[in-house]
Amino acid sequence: MITNIQYQGHTYQVDLSQPLDISIPLRASHENVNAWYISPPKIEPVKDGDWIGKVSEGASTNFNNIYFNPHGHGTHTECVGHITLDFHSINTTLKKFFFMAELITIQPEKQEEDFVITKYQIKKAIHTRPEALIIRTLPNTEGKRNKQYSHTNWPYITEEAAIYIRELGIKHLLIDLPSVDKEKDDGKLLAHKAFWNYPKATRFDATITEMILVKDEIIDGNYLLNLQIAPFENDASPSKPVLYKIV
Repeated sequence: MITNIQYQGHTYQVDLSQPLDISIPLRASHENVNAWYISPPKIEPVKDGDWIGKVSEGASTNFNNIYFNPHGHGTHTECVGHITLDFHSINTTLKKFFFMAELITIQPEKQEEDFVITKYQIKKAIHTRPEALIIRTLPNTEGKRNKQYSHTNWPYITEEAAIYIRELGIKHLLIDLPSVDKEKDDGKLLAHKAFWNYPKATRFDATITEMILVKDEIIDGNYLLNLQIAPFENDASPSKPVLYKIV
């Protein structure tokens, strides 16, 4: 299924039959990826007296409740409402779902006790001014699918790098870490605030997607991104970003 995309005066061909899913699925398991010191997600059948919403228990359908946290239990997309006093919903702020994107791979560098992604690294790796930037960090292993991130001091984006990304005009930032910010930063959230330009001239239509997983066989370069979310009226939603090669 080949489609033609017209963008900024150029025409691109995309094969919609070859999606590249870069999300991590949510599972009711201790092996589910986890951050922010919370319990694993739960997927459990509804119980009403002796009735259990499970076909194997005699019900006509499987009828589950799901308990999870979008920020800590898998791939999710968030809007500026994540850090504001006033309520803002990802379901109403994200109004477009297809974007021209560039995938780059970066090895975070050691600075004192932290590993960080710097402005210099971003500037060196990026070759276009895309609508969306996808950052894959090294080392890149399948362990990201079930990593327990709490108390690990994961790598993060420096404030300077986040400002640079914003100044490039990038509206959608995707990364394979639990947060663009340092795990324990005393609530400073420097990268979040810099990317959204909060509170000076807040970019309400910009989003951050965290906890993605980009397999090694997906090479750096330009793609069409379909950023799919569930319609939650919340600052964040579980999401399913999908890439399509430009042919």
